[in-house]
Amino acid sequence: MKSINLLATGLLFATAATVAHAEDSKLTLGAGVGVIGHPYKQYHTDYYPVPAIDFESHNFWLHGLGAGYYLWNDQADKLSITAYWSPLYFKPGDSDNHQLRKLDRRQSTMMAGLSYLHFTQYGFLRTTLAGDTLDKSNGMVWDMAWLYRYTNGGLTLTPGIGVQWNSDNQNQYYYGVSKNESGKSGLRSYDPDNGWNPYVELSLNYKLTDAWSVYGVGRYTRLSDEVTDSPMVDKTWTGLFSTGITYSF
Repeated sequence: MKSINLLATGLLFATAATVAHAEDSKLTLGAGVGVIGHPYKQYHTDYYPVPAIDFESHNFWLHGLGAGYYLWNDQADKLSITAYWSPLYFKPGDSDNHQLRKLDRRQSTMMAGLSYLHFTQYGFLRTTLAGDTLDKSNGMVWDMAWLYRYTNGGLTLTPGIGVQWNSDNQNQYYYGVSKNESGKSGLRSYDPDNGWNPYVELSLNYKLTDAWSVYGVGRYTRLSDEVTDSPMVDKTWTGLFSTGITYSF
């Protein structure tokens, strides 16, 4: 029986994902490149090699940098415990702004929580609630989106619209400026609250053969006022994109 799963590309890490058909216990491997634009002032755009790993069984799934165990799994509803690596970070040396170069580093972390999918004939709901497990931000992230999959021959398109909520701890860690940092850098101190970041995303998958496919996936996010008001930030949006090739065994 076929099931629908999230094929994480490794760049979209936790939330933005390519949607594809996969047989139960079918393994897909691949590689590509990802581009991510940061909202920090005068910060370098990152280019990543992207692993594409996808495995789905009735009890367990592995997608990119995330994995999960199903608590409930049928045609309409899929509820799972999930954990994933969130590579959000800030390296002072990657900014050309002399004030930002004097701030503290913010590190990536492992997130864990619950993920839920609900499928209808009009599309499907995707939502994840997760929290930091490595005592970095001690923050929480809730992501919710509605997506629709369109298939024509070997081409599958999946547009979606969603919103991500970041807790105040999450925003403080990645966008806040402490009094100590303010004294060193000259930036005003900043202690943000929680905030909502709406986004649109689009993924595509094209089957070259029964085994080989190419994919592309991107997301545009409008940042909340709690992020854009940060003295670390000079953009109102952020974007990411990944493309590559996969092989299904």
